[in-house]
Amino acid sequence: MANKDVKEVRIYEYLDELSTDLADYIAELSEASVKERGVFAVALSGGSLISLMGKLCEAPYSKTVDWAKWYIFWVDERVVAKNHADSNYKLAKDGLLSKVPIVPSHVHSINDTVSAEKAAEDYEFVIRQLVRTRVISVSDISDCPKFDLILLGMGPDGHVASLFPNHSILDEKEEWVTFLTDSPKPPPERITFTLPVINSASNVAIVATGSSKAEAVHSAIDDVGPDCPTLPAKMVQPSKVNLVWFLDKAAASKLDGAKFSE
Repeated sequence: MANKDVKEVRIYEYLDELSTDLADYIAELSEASVKERGVFAVALSGGSLISLMGKLCEAPYSKTVDWAKWYIFWVDERVVAKNHADSNYKLAKDGLLSKVPIVPSHVHSINDTVSAEKAAEDYEFVIRQLVRTRVISVSDISDCPKFDLILLGMGPDGHVASLFPNHSILDEKEEWVTFLTDSPKPPPERITFTLPVINSASNVAIVATGSSKAEAVHSAIDDVGPDCPTLPAKMVQPSKVNLVWFLDKAAASKLDGAKFSE
């Protein structure tokens, strides 16, 4: 029986190589999805991920990617105004979305005028509508949405999206989108996809760079034994899909038998 925890680990000497390979990876998935379904539904995170995706704004991708078929979502978002410095929407708009011809109505950001709880509820409603019209596929093993690609960063504590270690949110199985008002990292109010949604995607990539991530990368990827606390990043175990880690040398420095991608 195949091991369900199928993951690929790519390690790069230089960030420029990582960025180029990440752009290739995203562009290939976009092309395959558009060919198969006519659309590409992708969920973004915040942090350094957006700047590492920056090569998509340059040739050849700026011309070869079928941007009109992209639908953009956020894996997690801070419940702040869209023009606030902490907004993941603003980060993506400034660093990526404003530089490529994505259809504005295909960009699905949260309602920033309501509470965290209501914002999560509204966002799940939007996603349910788009599952109904098959802009987003539906998982064949659960009733969860099946995004074509979910892109995640990871914090030094091993958090992904706004799923933090030892937080009750990790146990949420019913909701697709949930909220928290006590994030250990400011700002405190956030919405986030739940683990079942992340683990139902067709493809998931986790991008982590820098030595501050090395211990969490080791704990998430290597077999560290049952005594170590399970990090949220280790709980990203998509059942039928491809999980790819994009790491630089520093983030991979504590991995067992680390080696560079050719």
